[in-house]
Amino acid sequence: MRLKSIRTSLVPYAFLLPGLLFLATWIVYPMIKALQISAYDWNIMPGQISEFIGLDNYIRAFHDGLFLLSFKNTLLYVVVTVCGQLLLGLFVALMLDHITKGRVFFRTIYYLPVVTSWVVVSLLFKYLFNSSPSGLINYLLVDILHLMSSHVPWLSEPQTSFIAIYCLGVWKGVGWTMVIFLAALQSIPSEFVEVASIDGASGRQIVRHITLPLLLPTIILVMIMLTIGAFQAYIQVALITGGGPVHRTEVLLSYMYDSAFTDLDFGYAAAQSYILIFVVFIISQSQLRLMKSESLQQE
Repeated sequence: MRLKSIRTSLVPYAFLLPGLLFLATWIVYPMIKALQISAYDWNIMPGQISEFIGLDNYIRAFHDGLFLLSFKNTLLYVVVTVCGQLLLGLFVALMLDHITKGRVFFRTIYYLPVVTSWVVVSLLFKYLFNSSPSGLINYLLVDILHLMSSHVPWLSEPQTSFIAIYCLGVWKGVGWTMVIFLAALQSIPSEFVEVASIDGASGRQIVRHITLPLLLPTIILVMIMLTIGAFQAYIQVALITGGGPVHRTEVLLSYMYDSAFTDLDFGYAAAQSYILIFVVFIISQSQLRLMKSESLQQE
């Protein structure tokens, strides 16, 4: 009996073991190795000695103007895209929650960008914001709507380049936030809304005093997920601007990639990756604490 109980207790671990091995091989070991590399002036040539330099790569990052610029650009991307996806996703979810016909159709239309390839939509936005007159945005603004007198060099200037990058980030993520918020809205008891309507509350008052407070834990959770995803921005920058002009649109991952595979400075790139991990961890923990405090207040 004892042997049988031991076998029964080991069955779940047997099923977990392949996943744990995969996790250890492809995630845990590379993270530990990257931490080691970050403490060295890492040399990838066979037979060459890599010099141990301790925290020098981390100190170097905070004195590197391009790293600080890429960090600033990443933070701005996070703020703009996360706020845009939250607001638009919530707005679309509120609209869909009030319609009875065509909900599946509109939900599908809004969700399509989420499942499209980042490579495809990045090249699409590069065409839309092409700085030449052949770019669709320039053609619409100048030749069709006559809102501007000359064509805008969208991808030739850092400020205008980020407009294309921000628009892509928001457009691609609205469908995901919409689905999450729509599921949360449908879980709100209808009695709350009915009682408020009987008491004479308007639709705006119901949203402000009932819907949004009940959605707050979901909003914070979605914000955490979007923030983590926004810090991983790379493909859109690499394909739309390539980090240019003159590295002015670099984000953390694109600058990290250049440090590793263009400059072959793997120790410095590994140090940048751990700085990014630390920043995302701190922000995520702050948001989780906010969610816990809000949950306790509601209880």
